This record gives sequence, structure tokens and C-alpha cells, in this order.
Amino acid sequence: MFDTIVNPTSGVPRQRWTTTALSAAAHVAVMIAVVLSTLYATDVLPEPRDTMAFFVAAPAPPPPPPPPAPAAEPEPKRVTPVARKAPAPRPAPVIANAPVAAPIEAPTSITPETGLEGGEFTPSGIEAGFETGIPGGVAGGIIGGVMTMPPPPPRVAPVRVGGAVSTPRLLHRVEPEYPPAAVTAQIEGIVILEATVDETGAVTNTKVLRSNPLLESAAVRAVEQWRYEPLQLNGKPHPFMLSVTASFSLGNR
Repeated sequence: MFDTIVNPTSGVPRQRWTTTALSAAAHVAVMIAVVLSTLYATDVLPEPRDTMAFFVAAPAPPPPPPPPAPAAEPEPKRVTPVARKAPAPRPAPVIANAPVAAPIEAPTSITPETGLEGGEFTPSGIEAGFETGIPGGVAGGIIGGVMTMPPPPPRVAPVRVGGAVSTPRLLHRVEPEYPPAAVTAQIEGIVILEATVDETGAVTNTKVLRSNPLLESAAVRAVEQWRYEPLQLNGKPHPFMLSVTASFSLGNR
């Protein structure tokens, strides 16, 4: 018993270890055989079974309708040729008996004048294109041709008064109205304008030379109403230009 405790392997039978080794070797051999059998298998695999499918056939579409029968072509209309009316023959011109040019041979008799000498005329009297029977005229034109109007006379430039040209007499004068804004601001002063006067003596244009913004409009309105005596230059009325001064004073208001 003491020997068994000191050497535990001495009590195990040797036959048990031999059986275990043989069993392990057998298992290993079986596993190797299975693996080799799968690797070297040459049998043909079975084919899978055919899958049966059921299909429902759709009904066939109806056939297309037959094409329409071609329409009968209409018979071409017979065009009856229309006979064209022949133009009326133009009457032969009548040669004036008394030509304008001097005859080469002396006439055997003297014929009375008809007033249509020197041209060709139809027996009806007047041919189209001859205005009142005059050769060279235009139908619907004016006898004697179109009168051209003479060009308008050139515009006469106004002269500036002074020196040899004296200032015409002022016939009508309008005093300027004092602007209320200038009265409130107690503004006084003068406005110098250059006025253009036409042949009748009326002021047609004004140009401001010197002014105050509050007094300018009133001076222009007043001067445009002035009227002068017409300026006579070489016996004819002539436009002129002059300088006009409008004064604004609170004492004279």
C-alpha cells in the first residue's frame, strides 16, 4: 500500500494504456479516410430536378382593321378655253396739213389753219398722253407745266442798336411786379436783359445778362410785353437787339 501511494503509476494496469492508444489511432485513421474519400471522390453529382412553372398565356390582341379603300380620284374639270377679245385697232394718225416747218416746195393751194399743226392726232380729237391735244403733254398734268415757287428769302439777322443805329422809341412799357418773396426778404437790385425785337417792334426773345434769382422772372415777364417802334434800315423794317435794365426798389413799390 505504501508503494502505491509513492508511485501512483505502478497500480494502473498496462493493458488500459494500450487500449487507449489503439482507440486514438483508430479514430485518426477513420478521420483521414473520410477526408481522403471526399477529396478523391469521382462520382457524378445528381442533377437537380426540373422546376415546373405554370404560365397563363395572355389572349392575343385582335387583328388591326383593314385599311380604307382608296377614294376614287375626281375627274379633272374640263376648262373651256375662252376666246380673248382682240384689241381694237388703233386709228391711224392724221398728219396735220399745215406743218410748223417751212415747206420745201410751194403749196398748190392755201388751206385754212386748224390750230393742230405740227403733230399727229387721232380722228377722235385728243390722244391719251396729249394734254388738250398738245404733243408732249401728260394726262392729268397741268397745262404749261408745274410752277416752281421761289425759295423763301433768307432770314435777316437782327442788328444791335448803338452808334449809327439809334434806339427806336419805346411805345409800350410794362413795369415789373415786385415778387412777394423779395419784399419779405427786403431785396432790391437791377436785372439787365438782352432783348431781341422783330420787324413789328415786339420783343420775341430775352437773355439774362445780370440778375438776382428772386427778381429775374418778374423782369423777364415785364420786358416781353414791351413794344417798340419798328426800326427802319434802308427804308425797310429790320429786327434789332438792345440791352434793357429793370430796377427793383422798395421805395418805388
